[in-house]
Amino acid sequence: MRPRHRRRILAALAALLLGTSAAPSFAQKAIVVVRHAEKADSSTDPVLSAPGAARAEALAKVLAAMDVKAVYVTQYQRTALTAAPLAKAAGLKSNQVHSDASAELVERMKKEHPSDVVLTVGHSNSVPRILKLLGVTETIELGDNDYDNLFIVVPAAAGPPTLLRLKY
Repeated sequence: MRPRHRRRILAALAALLLGTSAAPSFAQKAIVVVRHAEKADSSTDPVLSAPGAARAEALAKVLAAMDVKAVYVTQYQRTALTAAPLAKAAGLKSNQVHSDASAELVERMKKEHPSDVVLTVGHSNSVPRILKLLGVTETIELGDNDYDNLFIVVPAAAGPPTLLRLKY
């Protein structure tokens, strides 16, 4: 499938999911959770590699139609760089939360953006924790080379949220 068609399909799926959701007024319309894009090296705080920078641009294009109102990243530049193209296009400043503070992150998203679409960029170990804290019951595991997962969590009026797991 060509990338342009893939982006359109992802955007259409997200719009359909958001448009038909029974999300309560006290919860986000959707929380988009991704792992940072590919990093340049294995140093403590690397930048993105060329494929990672391209993935960050692809993420911005995929999410452009979702009207993201807030972006959350960790203290590591790879998360900020992954979110940067979307944040720039949407005129947003990324909010930084420590990578070990998943519970604080979820509470901040609920408090600061109670009825918005929110993007959070985490790490292979924090993305599953964030999803669990958002009420996702499915077990999510990410390997060292899993950079293309895009999770859209839509809160439900009752019970667990709807989880849409896509690739980008």
